[in-house]
Amino acid sequence: MTFIILLLYRLLEIYMWAIIATVILSWLVAFDIVNTRNKWAYKFCYFMNELTRPPTVFLRKYIKPIGGLDLTPMFLIFGIYILQGLLLELL
Repeated sequence: MTFIILLLYRLLEIYMWAIIATVILSWLVAFDIVNTRNKWAYKFCYFMNELTRPPTVFLRKYIKPIGGLDLTPMFLIFGIYILQGLLLELL
């Protein structure tokens, strides 16, 4: 049971870093630092967006952008921290 809890904890941690990487990547694309006309850059951006899209789309139904700022990644990260804390309590 401990192995499964620790595995879930690590998977949540990896997913949290994927969310952070997607946010930073979206900024780099917006400021034209990463060129999405490059095939490999486009594929990487597409992969990262598809990886983090399901929970963000669900949360965007309830959390609207404030002043053009999308806060759903921040709420996802807070939710991951809460889930990780609950997992640690189970140990």
